[in-house]
Amino acid sequence: MSKLYQKLNNKYITLLGLYLAQSIPMSFFSTVVPVIMRQENYSLESIGMLQLIKLPWIFKFLWAPLVDRNGNTPAHYRRWILASELFYAVIIIGLGFFNLQTDFTTIIVLVVIAFIASATQDIATDAFAILQLSKKERSMGNSIQSSGSFLGTLVGSGVMLIIYHTLGWQYLMMALAGFVLLALLPLMASRKRVNDIKPRKITPITMMDLIRFFGQKGIVKRIVLLLLFYSGLIGILAMLRPYMVDLGYSIKEIGFISGVFGTAIGACFSFVAGYIIKQKGRKTGLLVAVIAGLIAASFFAIISQTEVTTPMIYVGVAILWSAYSMSSVAVFTISMDKVRKGREGTDFTLQIVITHLSSVIMAVLSGKIAGAFSYSTLFMIEAGICMMVLILVPFLYEEEGDN
Repeated sequence: MSKLYQKLNNKYITLLGLYLAQSIPMSFFSTVVPVIMRQENYSLESIGMLQLIKLPWIFKFLWAPLVDRNGNTPAHYRRWILASELFYAVIIIGLGFFNLQTDFTTIIVLVVIAFIASATQDIATDAFAILQLSKKERSMGNSIQSSGSFLGTLVGSGVMLIIYHTLGWQYLMMALAGFVLLALLPLMASRKRVNDIKPRKITPITMMDLIRFFGQKGIVKRIVLLLLFYSGLIGILAMLRPYMVDLGYSIKEIGFISGVFGTAIGACFSFVAGYIIKQKGRKTGLLVAVIAGLIAASFFAIISQTEVTTPMIYVGVAILWSAYSMSSVAVFTISMDKVRKGREGTDFTLQIVITHLSSVIMAVLSGKIAGAFSYSTLFMIEAGICMMVLILVPFLYEEEGDN
């Protein structure tokens, strides 16, 4: 029993480190920079457009088959992870030699390159996780994944925001690269355990497998579910920090309330979601997540029409991040269930890319809606989307068999 516990413990610690490594820099670039832009009086539309730096995470499915090629052991994906993350760290260090005010365009280009490396790591990490976890372990494994992402967001958008405010851009980039390298230590230590796993027999993967994924039974329902599932939350998440800037909150207050408090709540509720899914099933987990999203959107729609107080913001942020974390665990878990042998990285990536695509579109639209109308209008639209998804989930989700 103790050996089994140690084996599971090693799996989860390694996965936690990997998701921390990719999420800390990404959360900084996608959440701190919008705050800086708003303070420099950039428009809400421009801030929404900044989300386009995440495009590598939309197009990563194009090179996912390359990562899956010869992927008959976890050791294959381990090599991909280490190589891409080391390159990621080097680019981040290079960013420190540019000035945020005068070299903004150059920095954005380098960030996109860094995101390509991060996206590659993500493909390999997801396939690595699928091979390491049984179907019964996936709810907990995805709780670890989601928790790692939220803890990375806590550091990236909370702690890093404070470091930027205190020490400046160059030292911040060094800190980001350092976090990436430290988070890889559990994977580096797993070499013997991973190399001891025997190779499995797989058929060669080709680019046509990207198309064949969409020919599976029930795939249309799955695509619709993935396109809609986050849509009632992403607009609020994208505009939350600009909304707080307009309410008069300082950069440190935003860093703590949203970046530290909010993501800490998200990390905690990742495990709540994992428990619900393990005990009550995947469909129940999906429904609970959507209901939490509906409550969050409705709450923000109500308070945006009143005089907003700090306790209201804390409550809203807590509900919002708990809903998002539970949604992430649910989506990751059902996506791991629907993968083909030897194509784990490709199939999981395709499903998550669909959610990223809809998220980018919603983030851009949220800036336009809030800018053209009001934050209140945006929040009401988001509540309506959550209600629609709640009605559709029982019809769109179908349980997958064992993999």
